[in-house]
Amino acid sequence: MATDSENQTERLAELIRSARVVLWDFDGPICRLFAGHSAETVADGLVEWLASRGLRGLVTETERDSLDPHLVLRAVDRRHPGSDLVTELEERLTKEELRATATAMPTAYADVLIQTWRAGGVRMAVTTNNSPRVVRAYLDDRGLTTCFAPHIYGRTQDLHRLKPDPHCLNRALNAMGAAPAAALMIGDSPSDLEAARRAGVPFLGYARNERKAKLLTAAGADRVVGSLEPLLELLRD
Repeated sequence: MATDSENQTERLAELIRSARVVLWDFDGPICRLFAGHSAETVADGLVEWLASRGLRGLVTETERDSLDPHLVLRAVDRRHPGSDLVTELEERLTKEELRATATAMPTAYADVLIQTWRAGGVRMAVTTNNSPRVVRAYLDDRGLTTCFAPHIYGRTQDLHRLKPDPHCLNRALNAMGAAPAAALMIGDSPSDLEAARRAGVPFLGYARNERKAKLLTAAGADRVVGSLEPLLELLRD
């Protein structure tokens, strides 16, 4: 009789075997973007910038306490959609993300996994809420751009279409001519899981710590790994 570990390995192997296209979230599965330039500091900076213009009230106390720059950006967009204010705030966030690429920490095994998977004929795309300019800057620095280009789908001016909306996943699938069932999404947040569900794409959760794993499991993810190493081993086998 197969053990739980053997069953989990087989389920993971089946995910990998059936994937002809892999859609990667960026911040988490590929790298820790804010490893050395904290997201909390960026969020505080965005709130303080709003406050300096007398607009602190655009963000609720709960939204400020989240310390999530994307949440701050989306909150302002909900109240002033498509405004010059939102455009300027998004550009400020993009510049902070670009600064963060200098100290971003590559996720263990991500680079070699991406290269190995691509060498095996599987196509890759990035589907992220970060700016595509930031993704390209990081991938260029790591020598990984050719594994993905031109399929990098990130934040646009339509901020209501950030994940959990499946917009960036659908863009990738349409551009690559891929059926959702033949793809695999690798993400580290419940919003990634929800976007994959809504796009009809199988999902693999990546959780670098127990807190992340619990969030994914609570959201309904049934396949979560704490390291990308098992994927690499399966590909090599």
